[in-house]
Amino acid sequence: MTLFPKLDVRLWILAAGRLLSQLGIGFTLFYAPLFFADDVGLSATAIGLGLGSQSLSGMIGRFAGGSMADSPRWGRRQTLLLSAAISAVADGCFVITHGFIGFVIANLLMGLGVGLYWPATEAVVADLTTDKNRNEAFAIVRLADSLGLSAGVVLGGAVIAAFQAYRVLFALDGITFIVFYAIVAVAITETLSTQIASENFWQGWRVAICDRTLQIYVIVNCLFTLYLSQAQSTLPLYLNRFTHLDNHAAVGGIFTWAIVLTALFQLPVARWLKRFSQPHALIIALFFWAITFCSTWLVGQQLISPIIFVLIGLTAMALGTVAYTPIASALVVDIAPAHLRGVYLSVNSMCWAIGYLIGPPLGGWALDNRLAHPFWLWLLFSTVTGVGILLILQTRLQPKHR
Repeated sequence: MTLFPKLDVRLWILAAGRLLSQLGIGFTLFYAPLFFADDVGLSATAIGLGLGSQSLSGMIGRFAGGSMADSPRWGRRQTLLLSAAISAVADGCFVITHGFIGFVIANLLMGLGVGLYWPATEAVVADLTTDKNRNEAFAIVRLADSLGLSAGVVLGGAVIAAFQAYRVLFALDGITFIVFYAIVAVAITETLSTQIASENFWQGWRVAICDRTLQIYVIVNCLFTLYLSQAQSTLPLYLNRFTHLDNHAAVGGIFTWAIVLTALFQLPVARWLKRFSQPHALIIALFFWAITFCSTWLVGQQLISPIIFVLIGLTAMALGTVAYTPIASALVVDIAPAHLRGVYLSVNSMCWAIGYLIGPPLGGWALDNRLAHPFWLWLLFSTVTGVGILLILQTRLQPKHR
C-alpha cells in the first residue's frame, strides 16, 4: 500500500489551499478566547456568546452555500471565492475591534464566510473521488487541515511568546484567506457537472429535510460537533483558570501536541477504520471522546500531577477527531443523491454550526457558574446516547450496503 492514494491533481491543489487557510485559523484558534478574556476584558459568557453568534451566521451561510454549490449559476468554485473574500474582511474586523459589539460583528462575518466554505469544498472532494477512495480522500484534506492548524498554533504561540502581538495574528489569518482566494481563482476549475446540477435553487432542501436517514445522522453529528466546540473554546479556558496550567504559552503548547497527533494519525486511522461500517467507526470515535471527558474531569480533581491526565485527554481527543471527520463526510456523500451533494454536505456542515452555537455559550456558562468540574461528566454520559443513535443508524444503512 502506497503512503498516499492516487487522487485527481485538483484535489491535491485544494488540499494545499486548505492547508494554507487552516494555517491562518491556527494563528487564532486557541488564543482568541484567551486574548479577548484577559486583554480585552470580556467575560467567559460574553466570549461564548460572541463565538455562538458566529454559528448563527454560519447556519445562514451553510443554508445558502449548499444550494449555491449545487446551482449551475454559482457552482463550487464561485462559492469558495465568495467565502474567502468574506472571511478576509472578518479578520480585518478582528484586528480593529476593542469591545463586545465589534467582537460579535467580526464573528458574524467569519461565520458567514466559513458557512459558505464548507459545503463547497466538501462537494469538490466528493466530485473528484469514487466510493473506493473517498474515505482516504477526505482523510487527505483533513490531514492538510491538521497540518495547517498545527503549524499555525506553533507559529502563533511563538509570536505571542516573543511579542504578545495578538492582533498581528488576526492580520496574518486574513492574508492566508487572500492567498487561498488566489489559489482557487487560478488553479481550481469547476467540478459541478452540468448534467446533474440542480436547476431549482431550493428544491434540494425539501428532499434533504424529508430524508429519515439524514435526520437520524444529524442528531448524532450535532453531538460530535458539540464536543469539538468544547475542545476549542471551553477546554483552553478551563485549563487556564482551574488548573496549574495558567500560562497562555503552556496551554497553546499542550494543544499543539493534540493537533500534531491529529496530523500524524489522520491517514493511518482512516485506513484502519475501513474494516468497519461507518456507524461503527463513529462509535469508536465516541469511545475516544469519552476518555477525553473523563481525563479532563480527573484533571480538576487534582489527584496527581494534572499534566498526565491532560496529555491522556488530548491524545484521546486527537484520535476521536481523526476517527470522526473523514468518516462523517464520506457517510453523508453515500446518503446523498449525486445532484444534491452540496445541500446534503451543507446539512452536515450545519451540524457544526449548531454544535458551535450551543457549545461555547454552554461551556462559558458552566465556567462562570461554578459548574466547571461536573460539566465534563455531563459530556461523558452524553456519549452513551450517541452510541445508541449510531446503532439505530446502522440498522437503516444495512439494507443499502447489502
